[in-house]
Amino acid sequence: MQISKSLVAIVLLVAVSACGNGGLHDLRAPGTGPDEFLIQPAQPLETPPSFTELPQPTPGGFNRTDQNPQADAIAALGGDPAAVAPGNSVPATDSALLAATGRYGVQSDIRQDLAEEDAKFRRREQRTARIKLFPVDRYGDAYKRQSLDPFAVNQAYRNAQTGTPSAPPAE
Repeated sequence: MQISKSLVAIVLLVAVSACGNGGLHDLRAPGTGPDEFLIQPAQPLETPPSFTELPQPTPGGFNRTDQNPQADAIAALGGDPAAVAPGNSVPATDSALLAATGRYGVQSDIRQDLAEEDAKFRRREQRTARIKLFPVDRYGDAYKRQSLDPFAVNQAYRNAQTGTPSAPPAE
């Protein structure tokens, strides 16, 4: 019995395609270890100007060496980082800015709502994602109906005579 060359080629092609790596699009947890992106290093220690006038310790409270990304960003943009210390609300000087950002009815808890909807969506899509004969890009498969074609959107804006930046050519 002679095996055809095309059958052997198909078997080899399927075997090699199974060696692919999904990378960042793989929606499964990579393992049981810690997530290195959740670790925040402490800020460098500072020598106080006077050892006799040290602040009182606050057990369980805010530490001067703790990370505060929001205050760091405000300081980098020229604002007052003391106004957004943990526990403070929006400073009075930024109330007009906050009102302007919500003028079109933006939900204040939009990130939490989207995270919950996405978790439900992924649970629903996971039921059918397990039934695959060959490895596929699960991210692209799951979010295929929610993705946009950037070239079609760009062309639609150009057809509406809206100014658009130049775009790379479609492949």
